[in-house]
Amino acid sequence: MAIATHEVLAEKVAEQAPHLPNKNLISDLLFRRLTSRIVKDEGIEPAMAERIVDQALGFLRLCATEPQGHYSPSPLVDIGWHTFILYTREYAAFCNQMAGSFIHHCPFDKAGNDYGTGHVQHTVEAMQAMGISVDTMLWQRDAACAKCVSDPNCGQGDPPSDCKSAS
Repeated sequence: MAIATHEVLAEKVAEQAPHLPNKNLISDLLFRRLTSRIVKDEGIEPAMAERIVDQALGFLRLCATEPQGHYSPSPLVDIGWHTFILYTREYAAFCNQMAGSFIHHCPFDKAGNDYGTGHVQHTVEAMQAMGISVDTMLWQRDAACAKCVSDPNCGQGDPPSDCKSAS
């Protein structure tokens, strides 16, 4: 009886899981390598790691299409970008294929500069305008970690003490 209940729950989770429309921008092998690295390094569940990589690929597609757009990933999506950058050969080949040149990571950390707010929302709006699928839960400003994204109380108070920060 417990197995049947578990199977029903798994089916419901699968129904709710977002489609990974950007996954096809890289090989299945590279996608698995990136998601496995996130699981290992960040302690994030495999399904969430897949969503993170998918959204990082969508973000990079936007950056490739609109190189002067000044776009920013959410903290969770940034995990996917950082992980991809570690695979330098594959990342460089992806950038050349998508953008014709390297897509540089330029953090907002120069002392004395006011970078303003709204960069992530600007990015989400640009992705949607280009028809790039957005997994909105991964782009929420208050989503401090992957555990919080699926929590209906996320953003209400501090994240759990065992939550790995995405910053």
